[in-house]
Amino acid sequence: MRLDELLAEMAQQLDEIVRTRDRMHGLLDAILAIASGLELDSTLHRIITAATELVDARYGALGVLGPDDDLSRFVYVGIDERTRAKMGDLPRGHGVLGQLISDPRPLRLTDLSKHPASVGFPPNHPPMRTFLGAPVRVRDEVYGNLYLTEKNGGEFTADDEVVVQALAAAAGIAVQNAKLYEEVIRRQRRLEAASEITTELLSGSTPERALHLVAKRAAQLCQAEAAFILLAPHRDRATYEIGAHAGLSADDVALIPTDGSGAIVEHVLTDGTPILEDISTLEDARPGGFGPAAGVPLRSEDAVTGVIIVMRRAGGDAFRPDLLPLLASFADQASIVLELAARQQAQHQLDLFADRDRIARDLHDHVIQRLFAAGMGLEGTLQRVREPDLQRRLRHTVDQLDQTVREIRTSIFDLHTTPADAQASLRRRLLDVTAEVTEDTGLSPSVRISGPIDSSVPPELGEHAEAVVREAVSNAVRHARAARLEVDIHADSQLLIEVTDDGVGMPETTRRSGLRNLDERAAKYGGTFRITPVAGGGTRVTWAVPLNG
Repeated sequence: MRLDELLAEMAQQLDEIVRTRDRMHGLLDAILAIASGLELDSTLHRIITAATELVDARYGALGVLGPDDDLSRFVYVGIDERTRAKMGDLPRGHGVLGQLISDPRPLRLTDLSKHPASVGFPPNHPPMRTFLGAPVRVRDEVYGNLYLTEKNGGEFTADDEVVVQALAAAAGIAVQNAKLYEEVIRRQRRLEAASEITTELLSGSTPERALHLVAKRAAQLCQAEAAFILLAPHRDRATYEIGAHAGLSADDVALIPTDGSGAIVEHVLTDGTPILEDISTLEDARPGGFGPAAGVPLRSEDAVTGVIIVMRRAGGDAFRPDLLPLLASFADQASIVLELAARQQAQHQLDLFADRDRIARDLHDHVIQRLFAAGMGLEGTLQRVREPDLQRRLRHTVDQLDQTVREIRTSIFDLHTTPADAQASLRRRLLDVTAEVTEDTGLSPSVRISGPIDSSVPPELGEHAEAVVREAVSNAVRHARAARLEVDIHADSQLLIEVTDDGVGMPETTRRSGLRNLDERAAKYGGTFRITPVAGGGTRVTWAVPLNG
């Protein structure tokens, strides 16, 4: 009898040794399995799969900690997609799961619902009672936690806890290797993207295409569905413009706040600091349909000149803080693109101004002198001619040459005018008004402007001059049925505007409100307004006001 008992006890111990050996083999196989890959997502899935098999658990999960000590990712096994769809949002680290976050030590429970930190389960959640959890550490940092529930055939044992702790230690090394590999791949792709952007710039690409490439590569490397670059081109920073975007529809682009508002955009532009945010929880989230977002400022010297934002769809994984340096490198590249574009534009303007100066010199030194000499020669010839018809024709030719010289002088002035000066120049505004009113009419008006009109005419009077030219030219276009239109503007002691046409004259039925307006504008400055017929047919409108000083 004693021998039988000893043999039975020995057989039981041998079975235990075999089970321990099998479990150790299983643990080693699991460690080898989770160490066999370097992709982080697949590594996390292998870890939790191996854990559930080792302790014979029905459900398992691995929660990855986020920057705010909540769960930024939640990888699970044992729950089918149909059940998952009914459960709603994934756990965020509350209840018993939060207990492991606040106190990262192994936790083994026989009944989840009886733990003081338990907050229950959401609707449609599978029933779970037994629980085993352990932290996964990467060096001295807790990367996340292993969660195992519903052990088949009973409760989790102390041996299960030891096995899971061993697996968690190995998992930490595997996660660290996967993160290092991920960082190497990310740096390689970042260098490739930087090289591609540099090549695009050196090949003479436009700034728009280069910025679009920056936005596209930023979205790809940050594993984002969309990205956009918002620029502040004006010194007053009142309005912004969308420099580039990727992954956004036309409707999404229309929702980007170009006034600098919107929670994440406004924060980056105002504070000049990077930000991680879930815009789906914000009331003024724009554009819609997106959730996790990350933004960094674009800088020019010490000023924030824009922002680059990457976004993932609502419900996607949150961006990790270690992503911000990567995004900042793209912001630096975007700033380089803008700086090169500004320099190219400045060089182009310098070349344009140099070319304008050359043309102006040639016109002044050669063309005008030759025309003037030709006019003087005709004047001398005119004195020797006795035939009236020939005299009239020569006089007309001399007048045409004088008019051509005046028009060339106006062109020389325009060539010396920069775009910024032209925008504020009264001379340019009067030319533009005449061209605008006569556009698509078939008329080619002759405009002669002489005298220091830009320096001697006050801004308020300049606005009246624009209105006078617009009204007078408009009347000639609408009512005169003219084939020729001349606009003469001269400034010395007075500002004189004359608009002459060869039309049918001013009809009696014409509404006089516009003409009365011109008369009132002249009277306001102590000037005169007249409408007189022209010999041979036509009308001349004369508007003159004195200039002080």
